[in-house]
Amino acid sequence: QVQLVESGGGLVQAGDSLRVSCAFSGGTFSSYGMGWFRQAPGKEREFLAAISGPGTKTFYVSSVKGRFTLSRDNAKNTVTLQMGSLRPEDTAAYYCAAGLDRHGSPLLMEYEYNHWGQGTQVAVSS
Repeated sequence: QVQLVESGGGLVQAGDSLRVSCAFSGGTFSSYGMGWFRQAPGKEREFLAAISGPGTKTFYVSSVKGRFTLSRDNAKNTVTLQMGSLRPEDTAAYYCAAGLDRHGSPLLMEYEYNHWGQGTQVAVSS
């Protein structure tokens, strides 16, 4: 059974950088596309970025493109979201998710992800 565990959240100041990671277990990691989502209080869950199973293709939504970098280590079964130039509006619970990668492309739709982590909190002060 696939399990995902996020780590690395915390409290930072605006303009700082922070890295959140997700450890994968219970399956063949390279067969899964990985994505990051976030949910702020009172808001809907928001898709941020995705990476293909082999790690050769990534996708970012416009709000984080150029500030966030998604990478994966298929030998260590981990995926990492490096966040830079953080803003107060980046404050949210961050979740990693996994879904089978059947086409070698990032999974862009939330319904394609069927495994979720418990989330890690990121808070950015102004």
